[in-house]
Amino acid sequence: MKKHSFISPCSRPLQLTDRLGLSTDRPIAAAFGFLVRSSASARLRQRAVAAVAGLLLMSGLSSCGSSAKSDDVTATERHETNLLATAQYDTARLENAVNELNLTGKITFNQDQVIKVFPLVGGHIETIKADLGDFVKKGQTMAIIRSGDLADLEQQGIAARGQLSVAQKNLQVTEDMANAGLSSQRELVASKEQLLAAKGELKRVNERRQILGGTGSVYIVKAPMSGFVVEKTASPGMELRSDDPENLFTISNLDRVWVMANVYESDLSNVHEGDPATITTLSYPDKVFHGRIDKIFNVLDPDSKTLKVRVTLNNADYRLKPEMFANVSVTYAGRDKRVTIPAGSVVFDKNRNFVVAVNKDNQPIVREVNIYKTVGQKTFLSGGLTPGDRVVTANQLLIYNALGN
Repeated sequence: MKKHSFISPCSRPLQLTDRLGLSTDRPIAAAFGFLVRSSASARLRQRAVAAVAGLLLMSGLSSCGSSAKSDDVTATERHETNLLATAQYDTARLENAVNELNLTGKITFNQDQVIKVFPLVGGHIETIKADLGDFVKKGQTMAIIRSGDLADLEQQGIAARGQLSVAQKNLQVTEDMANAGLSSQRELVASKEQLLAAKGELKRVNERRQILGGTGSVYIVKAPMSGFVVEKTASPGMELRSDDPENLFTISNLDRVWVMANVYESDLSNVHEGDPATITTLSYPDKVFHGRIDKIFNVLDPDSKTLKVRVTLNNADYRLKPEMFANVSVTYAGRDKRVTIPAGSVVFDKNRNFVVAVNKDNQPIVREVNIYKTVGQKTFLSGGLTPGDRVVTANQLLIYNALGN
C-alpha cells in the first residue's frame, strides 16, 4: 500500500464576495489542502507547500482589502447621513429683483423734540447746574440768575396791592355817599372802574411772577422737558439782557433721531416715501439700523444740488449721536423677475459660486449658480436654479466639502 503525505487544510475565513460574486458582506470560511504522495521527491513537496502558502497570503490580503473598503463606504454613508440630518432647507422663488441705492448722510436731532432755553429776564448768572451732555429732567434747575427785572416786578406787585386797597376803600366811601345823596352816580361808576383796574394790575403782576418763578430777585432757569443738554452758552458771571436773542441751553430728547441723507438729481425717481432703508455708521460698523423714508424735502440744496430725505430711527440705547456720519442704503423694487435664494446658502469656491441643492430623491447635489446681485439677505440669480428647487441653508459648506471629497 502506497503512503501519502497530507498537507493540513487552512481554516482562515476568506472574503469571497468580489471573487465569486456572492451578495453577502459576511466572510465565508473556506478550507482546502493538498494530498502529496510519499514517493514524490522532497523538491515536489516543497513546491506544494510554497503554492499553498502563496494562495493563503493572496486570499488573506484580498479579504482584508475588501473588508476595509466596505468599512470605508459604510462610514462615508453614515457621515453624509448625519450632515443631512442637521441641514436646513429653503425653496428658490421667483421675485422682482430689488435694487439698492447707496446714499451718504448724517445723524441729526429730532427737531420735534428740541427746545431752546432762553432767559425771560435780564440779570447776572450766579450758578450753573447743568453741563453739556448732561441728562436733565423736566422741571430740574439748570441755572440761577440774580435779576433786577424780578426786583422791579416785586415792587410792582407791592404797588398793585396798595392800589387795590385804595380802590376798594374809595368804592366803599362813594357808595355810602351815594346812598346819603351826597355823591353822584358818575362818581360811583368811576370808583368801580378804578377798583377793576387795580384788580387787573395785581393779577397781571401775579401771573408774570408765576411764569417767571423764583422768589424776590432770584430767577431760576428750569428744564422745560426731559432730555440731554446738547448745546450750552451760559457760564457763571455772564450778564444777560432781557432783549438778548441768544439761548442759554438747548435740550433734545434722543430717544428718536433723524438720519438726513443726500439724494442726487439722477436718483430722484428711485426714491419714494415708505422705501425701506438700512443705516450703518463708522462708530458701529457691525450694527445695522433699519428704518423707512418718512419725509422727502422737495427743495434742492443750491450748493450740492442734492435733495434731503429723512429716516427716523429709535434710539432707546442712545448709541446714535447727532452729527455722526451715516451710510444709507435704500432698496426699491425693480421690474424684472429673478430666481431668489437666501444669500447665506451660496458657497464661493474656485472663483465660482455653488449651492447644495436637494434632488427629487432627497439627495444632496452641488449646483453651480450665476449671481445677478445680492441685496441684504437675498441673492438674485441669472442662472443655475429654477423656481421650486430646494437648497441647503445651514451646514451647506460641510456638505459641499463632503460631496467634493
